Amino acid sequence: MPSDDCAQIYLATPRDFDPATFGPRLAAVLEAVPVACVRISLATTDAVALGRAADRLRDVCHARDVAIVVDEHFRMVEKHGLDGVHLVSASRNVREARKLLGEDAIVGAYCGHSKHAGMTAAEIGVDYISFGPVGDMGGLGDGARAEPALFQWWSEMIEVPVVAEGGLDDESLRAVRDHVDFATFGAELWQAEDAAAEAVRLLGILKGA
Repeated sequence: MPSDDCAQIYLATPRDFDPATFGPRLAAVLEAVPVACVRISLATTDAVALGRAADRLRDVCHARDVAIVVDEHFRMVEKHGLDGVHLVSASRNVREARKLLGEDAIVGAYCGHSKHAGMTAAEIGVDYISFGPVGDMGGLGDGARAEPALFQWWSEMIEVPVVAEGGLDDESLRAVRDHVDFATFGAELWQAEDAAAEAVRLLGILKGA
């Protein structure tokens, strides 16, 4: 974990990847910068493909004392030795996931740009709330963004940790970095030719560069 007060890095995997080749790329990033958590964000719902990715990346993460969670599929967490789940539909399934996984598991929830959805999920008992997109997502979604003011309000009023994600370019990252606990980098990082070097650069921005 970072030793200062800057937001911590939270990584989301690409939507599609080969675990055999992505594993070393992930390992290089984890060696280059402190990372709080890695999230398996595969688009597939194929249990075999998800399990293969979970087993490969779990070993990479746990060897470096980094937590690893998976999007939505909380029923595979225990089987594959993961640390928790990231629910993409706000408060939906939070109670079910918590009941199945127990209090020690990580249960996070993505709440778009809705303060109300975030507060509802927080009241139910998630470990963190994720808002986004923060920056331009290239025409995806309805174009609405989680504005810096939302993160500032949350950080001042709510104790549950808050995560910024989605389209985090340099400008949007600087706008929210002082009001978030974690910044999620996905495509912003993996599209770089040298992901480890890009992670170092992004950490510099989080620290105030």
